[in-house]
Amino acid sequence: MDTEILLFLIKLVLGGFVAFLAILIMSKTRAASWMFIVCGFLFSYISLMFDLFVSLGIISEPPIYVYGIPLVSLLSIVIPNVFFVIGFIIKLLKK
Repeated sequence: MDTEILLFLIKLVLGGFVAFLAILIMSKTRAASWMFIVCGFLFSYISLMFDLFVSLGIISEPPIYVYGIPLVSLLSIVIPNVFFVIGFIIKLLKK
């Protein structure tokens, strides 16, 4: 088995478990900070699935580039981290 595929499978299994736990936490808590952190994990898993589909050739990235970087790849890296940052800032500011 190709090592890249094996690594993607490991990431998918562990990422799926994290996404499942994130959905469980989302149903248990209504705190805004946790909601943003959970959304960050979910978007991170979606990004992982998109990367897998692109590497397998199931879908192709749209030819939209920002400074030479594909826009979808850039957003898949930035969006989860933005959710994490917002969640942590809310958590820090909340008394």
